[in-house]
Amino acid sequence: QVQLVESGGGLVQAGGSLRLSCAASGRTDSIYGVGWFRQTPGQEREFVSSILWSDSSTTFGDPVKGRFTISRDHTKNTVDLQMNSLNPEDTAVYYCAATVDTQWANMRSWRVYDYWGQGTQVTVSS
Repeated sequence: QVQLVESGGGLVQAGGSLRLSCAASGRTDSIYGVGWFRQTPGQEREFVSSILWSDSSTTFGDPVKGRFTISRDHTKNTVDLQMNSLNPEDTAVYYCAATVDTQWANMRSWRVYDYWGQGTQVTVSS
């Protein structure tokens, strides 16, 4: 089992920045990759970014490319999502998730993730 806890959400003005953190515990040695997704009411979870646990390869969804970065701290077992140049369309509940058995090409799909955090609200005011 892997446990995930997100932190760092909040309210920010458009153009501002926030940093989300996802702390992993338990069988972290089984993790293949970690992804960030976001969801607004009535919408499917949207891929934001993912990082490979072994070599920190990264990928980003088109709406956040060039504005968000993702990184992993090997000593703390945390994955951080740095969000810059935020706009109101970034408002959502952000979830981190871990997958233990998939292929890199599939990591944009929320369906391949095995463990999820509780989510953290990000609100961007105009």
